Amino acid sequence: MFRVLSILLFVCLALTLSAQRDFSKVEITAEKINENLYMLQGSGGNIVISKGEDGVLMIDDQFAPLSEKIMAKVKELSGGEVEYLINTHWHGDHTGGNENFGKAGATIIAHENVRMRMQRGLTKISSGRNQPPAPSIALPVITFTDDMKVHFNGDDLHLFHFHNGHTDGDGIVYFSGQNVVHMGDTFFKDRYPFIDLKSGGSVNGLLKTLNQVYFMVDEATVIVPGHGSLANKAELKRYIDVITELSEKVTMMKNEGKSEDEIVQAGISVKYDESWGSGFINPTKFIGFLYNGIVEEKMMDK
Repeated sequence: MFRVLSILLFVCLALTLSAQRDFSKVEITAEKINENLYMLQGSGGNIVISKGEDGVLMIDDQFAPLSEKIMAKVKELSGGEVEYLINTHWHGDHTGGNENFGKAGATIIAHENVRMRMQRGLTKISSGRNQPPAPSIALPVITFTDDMKVHFNGDDLHLFHFHNGHTDGDGIVYFSGQNVVHMGDTFFKDRYPFIDLKSGGSVNGLLKTLNQVYFMVDEATVIVPGHGSLANKAELKRYIDVITELSEKVTMMKNEGKSEDEIVQAGISVKYDESWGSGFINPTKFIGFLYNGIVEEKMMDK
């Protein structure tokens, strides 16, 4: 029951946020990573833009009401418009602007499951509410399964899908020539992660993805999380360690016959809660993801 309520709450929040929030108050800010790359923040997932001789490539696009502001910031920084748009996964705070950028001429790229989930939509997410399929102009037109390369602005961009983690369509984007990686929502810096079990997310898969990225990067790599400030390899390692520690504790207690409520009440995450649990995913929700994710993965193994 906890898991169902948590997932419904998150989905409802993501799908209705644009109707409830006054986006006119949101400012799009830019943080320079290097001469070619910027991270944009506003409301929703972190955006990265690459500008150069080939034009502008952008990763993620936040919510639809912010598209005009994002376009204006891109124009200010680059003098051009977005030609290629990569989605790191299908959630609305990362793909909400797809329709607007698609209409403006951007070619959208993502994992094949992003297209599938956007094309299918969601039904019965809450009392009588349906999320209709996305219009065709908002869908990725170039998709990949495990990996692909994009050669743009003098760099080789490697797109990877290692494992189902945050969702079943996570895309990791690595700018190999500039040693910068955008991890989407597989990495929430200094906060508990959201593991979307209803979108094919997986506790073990998330940890596997995080560890593969960890061994791919070095101490000089700039890591762009899905949410939060720019990070480095040491901060990614801490994220992995916290999730691993709590996942192992939940697994042990689950195997001992403890219920989800009993594990929550045990306070196994208390030393991290003040700093890590202040975001959307509070300690109770995170323990629930771990508990129910372990159950689902055991069922899948049978």
